Amino acid sequence: MTKLKLAAAVLAAGTLLGACSGTGQEETGASTETGDLTYAVITHAAAGDTFWDRVKSGAERAGDDYGVSVDYSSSNDPAEQSQLIDNAVAKDVDGIVVSMANPEGLQSSIEKAVAAGVPVVTINSGQESSKAFGAITHIGQSETIAGTETGEQLKAAGWKNALCVIHEAGNVGHEARCKAAAEALGAKMTNLQVDGTNDAEVKATIKAKLQSDTSIDGVLTLSGQYGIDAVGAVDEAGSQAQVATFDITEDVITAIEDGSILFAVDQQPYVQGYLGVTTLYLKDINGNDVGGGQPVNSGPAFVTKENVGQVAEFAKNGTR
Repeated sequence: MTKLKLAAAVLAAGTLLGACSGTGQEETGASTETGDLTYAVITHAAAGDTFWDRVKSGAERAGDDYGVSVDYSSSNDPAEQSQLIDNAVAKDVDGIVVSMANPEGLQSSIEKAVAAGVPVVTINSGQESSKAFGAITHIGQSETIAGTETGEQLKAAGWKNALCVIHEAGNVGHEARCKAAAEALGAKMTNLQVDGTNDAEVKATIKAKLQSDTSIDGVLTLSGQYGIDAVGAVDEAGSQAQVATFDITEDVITAIEDGSILFAVDQQPYVQGYLGVTTLYLKDINGNDVGGGQPVNSGPAFVTKENVGQVAEFAKNGTR
């Protein structure tokens, strides 16, 4: 609830600032002053990863709410993502929101953007490098905190021999998440690399692992759609393993309700996109520094069978 209140407060602040001056009188020039603002949102999304649809939706909703343009693009290739950043700077955008699954691969382009006077906000991945690269702030979840809290939940559920499914090769955030979960679990957890661009292959890889080691009693995935793949793999393998996942979709909500997924860890991707654009907007119209130079946490929040009804409605809208 604290995180949701933060998002609401920032939204309310932006709305009020756009409508009123310090004297309480209507500010007639606000729309003219902000109407030409353009923000580039550049993520490391791979084709078909539904998580990023929510980030995009949040960013575009913020653009609609504030009357500014949002130019969304993505690539899971660090070289291509760097080029997208360079292109945005060349287009003279007013700010950049960027996710950093591979911080070292993006460092040069981000630092060049900052040097050119383009404010940058990082989201989702790369929190540890955000400030060093010159970003205003980072919006997302601490992978270590999220992984640790997840591992504690899995320990309470009695997991002894688990898989942690990594669907993006080289994603430092995913690796940190699995590491922290394994340490908190205090039992065996093996990383399993899969091709996140091919759901059928993801399911087949998990199924093969379950069939080769029948002692596996848990599968942790790092995105909702792969949680659904894991449910299918468990069923086809005839395994008794439980499934838990990061991130939620409408299908994940249904799986939590019917018990085929134990819980989901929600880092609220819609919030990451929305607050990324909001941070740049407030910087432009009022000189605000959201977060005061510190990361803003969008998660983790745990969705279980006990509270799943509270978010089901929003999941159907594609915003949770």
